[in-house]
Amino acid sequence: MAPLVHGFDPPERFVAGTVGPPGSRTFFLQARSGARVVSVALEKQQVSALAERIDELLDEVMASELNEAMIPAVAPLGLEDGEPLEQPIEEEFRAGTMTLSWDPSDERVVIEVFPYTEAAVVSPEQLDEDLEEPEPDEIFLVRLPAGAARAFVKRAEQVLEAGRPSCPFCGNPIDPDGHLCVRANGFRRRDP
Repeated sequence: MAPLVHGFDPPERFVAGTVGPPGSRTFFLQARSGARVVSVALEKQQVSALAERIDELLDEVMASELNEAMIPAVAPLGLEDGEPLEQPIEEEFRAGTMTLSWDPSDERVVIEVFPYTEAAVVSPEQLDEDLEEPEPDEIFLVRLPAGAARAFVKRAEQVLEAGRPSCPFCGNPIDPDGHLCVRANGFRRRDP
């Protein structure tokens, strides 16, 4: 059976956003075209990796000698998006694997997000085995022009920075109720 494809080519809006207070936020990728909105939950590290990799991909395409695309070096001013996520947020699935590519034929960044499944998790003992990857039930597919992709990266970075502040000594997040810094105190408390 063919997977259900939530496709946006291009979306009117594609953003990373959060719900909840810093320290217990839930991260989402959200795309909208007209009245159709798709939200996919994911981890903070996945948002960070996706934004970083999109930026690197666009930089690589810009540097390519074969490139004739007009790729902005930074997010164009008219494409910045500081609005909250579209409501109501109905999670389609939790993100597992994501793929990223550049389509030179129509000069778009192509992002594919596949649902997380236990069957796709490979243990260290299974690395040498010839495993068949399970077919996904759904795919979140977004095709972005270069300017919109740079705007996505800028917003994703702002969303990531809006969390708990980092300790200047150890780099760990500082909770609203305090923080025991290993480097400033010289020890780590142990639970009895």
